[in-house]
Amino acid sequence: MPLDLPLVRTGGPGAEQSVGQDGDTHVRRSVLPGGVRVLSEHMPGLRSATVGAWVGVGSRDEESGHHGSTHFLEHLLFKGTARRTAMDIAEAFDAVGGEANAATGKEHTCYYARVLDTDLPMAVDVIADMVTSARIDTDELETERGVILEELAMNDDDPSDVVHEQFAAAVLGAHPLGRPIGGTPDTIRAVPRDAVWEHYRWHYKPSTLVVSAAGGVDHDALCEQVFDALATGGWSLDEAAAPEGRRVPGLDLPAGTAGIPAVGLERSVRRPTEQANVIVGSTSLTATDPRRFTLSVLNAVLGGGMSSRLFQEIRERRGLAYSTYSFASGHADTGVFGLYAGCTPARVDEVVALMVAEFERLADSPITPAELERSLGQLCGGLVLGMEDTGSRMSRLGKAELVHGELLSLDESLERVRAVTAADVQELAADLASRPRTVVRVGPFGD
Repeated sequence: MPLDLPLVRTGGPGAEQSVGQDGDTHVRRSVLPGGVRVLSEHMPGLRSATVGAWVGVGSRDEESGHHGSTHFLEHLLFKGTARRTAMDIAEAFDAVGGEANAATGKEHTCYYARVLDTDLPMAVDVIADMVTSARIDTDELETERGVILEELAMNDDDPSDVVHEQFAAAVLGAHPLGRPIGGTPDTIRAVPRDAVWEHYRWHYKPSTLVVSAAGGVDHDALCEQVFDALATGGWSLDEAAAPEGRRVPGLDLPAGTAGIPAVGLERSVRRPTEQANVIVGSTSLTATDPRRFTLSVLNAVLGGGMSSRLFQEIRERRGLAYSTYSFASGHADTGVFGLYAGCTPARVDEVVALMVAEFERLADSPITPAELERSLGQLCGGLVLGMEDTGSRMSRLGKAELVHGELLSLDESLERVRAVTAADVQELAADLASRPRTVVRVGPFGD
């Protein structure tokens, strides 16, 4: 049975859930005072562990005047606390051969580290110190403003990054999910220190925090380490407080709702490149939609590997592109699905027509038994291989808590994938193909 992750605590501070997982691993979930959620997966025989501090805030949560603050904080939390300088933080992980990093998304932010199991208490203490006690120093902020602008400039020099960013903006329109995760040069230059500080104080608090760890982890010791570190950081850990509920799922917004365009768009972005980058696609499923397993199969058949229809038709048979694939991403209330190719600018229209034709062929007729079997094998193999490291398992725990509301075992995930039929794929393809379609081109075109 999957581990059900309730929105709020179902008992006293010591209430917890526990369930065995594949490969003799064991998952436990506890809610600490303050509403802090702690999830761990003990993996017997491992000498390493990965721990992550997840905050349920992303770029979509930025108020007017705060745009870019979420990404700013990802950088600034490494720049020093009341107890540690930026060098202290860096040395703490380097001294034990560990790795520390962070990632900002549209709906959550994660600060994580991979270390030896004996160094896990240090990693918990340092990351908790960063989350609770970041200084957000004015001079450091101005220095990091320049670093972030360079990061954005680097991304802007990569046309494949540009086309994905522009595609999300075109499909999702004025919806907050349409904004770039890292902000824009204008918003990064404009956001003041006070706005970043306010964003930090509003969103970084016990009830929004999820700590997940996997590997050589003792759950009881982890809970104690997290509680002590947060208390040392000055957070008020109220016994009666409960976790904040996750984002409301299932509000699949149709086109034309909450700023999402009601009609398909075509957008060209000029770049003096030798190759054009193009994406065609539409809105898609939410992150919790039960059909997400069907979408995975659809994606595998259409553009998920070297045997996929896009790769075989556009690259192998016609030689029109080196890279072509399909992709999907889901959020709490909508998602996107797209088909990508990089090709000679003069062949863009031909490549777009071929991608659309393959997509519509999926909607018009069932996939073959061989395609279904191959895609199921690809997905099942990928699921198993993806569970071989502590980082993937740590991330799975965090997303289960913040996004899905349940933690499936590997066998349960495989069962849901294998339950997908050719008819399911065709039905979903017809749904997606009927939605307003957007085309975004980046290359030597007029804007």
